[in-house]
Amino acid sequence: MIAKPKPPTLSDVAKAAGVHSSTVSRVMNPDTREMVSEDVAKRILAVAKRIGYRANRAASTLRTRRSHVIGVILPDITNAVFPPILMGIEEGLRKFGYLTITVNVGNGQDEQRFAINRLLGQQVDGLIFATTERQDPIIQDCVDQNVPVISVNRSDDSGRVSSVASDDYLGMKLAVNHLQALGHTHIAHIAGPEHISTGHLRRLGFVNAARDAGFTEAKCKVFESAGYTREAGQIAMADLLRQAPRTTGIVAVNDLVALGCYDVMKQNNVDCPSDLSIVGHNDMPLMDMIWPPLTTIRIPHRDMGLEASRLILNAINERDCAVVDIRLKPELIVRGSTGAPRKAPALKG
Repeated sequence: MIAKPKPPTLSDVAKAAGVHSSTVSRVMNPDTREMVSEDVAKRILAVAKRIGYRANRAASTLRTRRSHVIGVILPDITNAVFPPILMGIEEGLRKFGYLTITVNVGNGQDEQRFAINRLLGQQVDGLIFATTERQDPIIQDCVDQNVPVISVNRSDDSGRVSSVASDDYLGMKLAVNHLQALGHTHIAHIAGPEHISTGHLRRLGFVNAARDAGFTEAKCKVFESAGYTREAGQIAMADLLRQAPRTTGIVAVNDLVALGCYDVMKQNNVDCPSDLSIVGHNDMPLMDMIWPPLTTIRIPHRDMGLEASRLILNAINERDCAVVDIRLKPELIVRGSTGAPRKAPALKG
């Protein structure tokens, strides 16, 4: 049997490049690469690639106590909101030599704890949560264990970890003002779950924006969906049609819930936008391809991911860094699902 050749070592790279092993070591570590001139670093990396050298990550982790791996915890990997956030996270981390392990855990805390324990067992350097609840014991556990952690797309109420999300107040103000400008006088909000920041803050944003726009409480109803899914939107929309038939404009907590509204409207022969105008939230991919194309609040998801990568690196490198809550500016995208209401609304009760 022919013996399998041993893989090239760091010393082999140093010999082939004509430099000291310590220089190669600095170049192979993204945290210390800048200590070596750019020309020398490029030459060493080219030699390493040519002879097939790969850094021993396990040995590096033992030596530096860094794995250069970040765990990302998602509630629903099928939700089209998360891929652009992940792309931003990975883009921001890659230039510093980090990779991600992404785990889909749903909303159950047992599943979350299982995933987190496994990730910490793999020596990840930090965790990015997209599953955060307003009162989140898992976030608190991580903080108590000195695990670097930040939240993306959601935030918790403790103020103990940094977060990056959309400015939900501004987003709801844009939606309400848009419906008011079109002439709507009876509007409603299908809110998300109150225990999650996006549901809570968008509900508050809607109520405050409606009040500031001059709507009375009787003319701006709130209905809560059980989740952020199309199915949850269907159930909430059916309740809305029964309980608030004078409604002519709806602001949904997200685009999936808005799609659930479309389903129920079609079943009940309610025309959009002549009978009911709908504004979504997120501007997921293909929202311009449905019929009618969905007016929605666009959130800069990739930028959110980039900010999340910066925040987690700060938490890793500066354990006493300040906690920050970043709110990114949303944008109203007007399409065919909103228009002026009928002079005599078809749903009038």
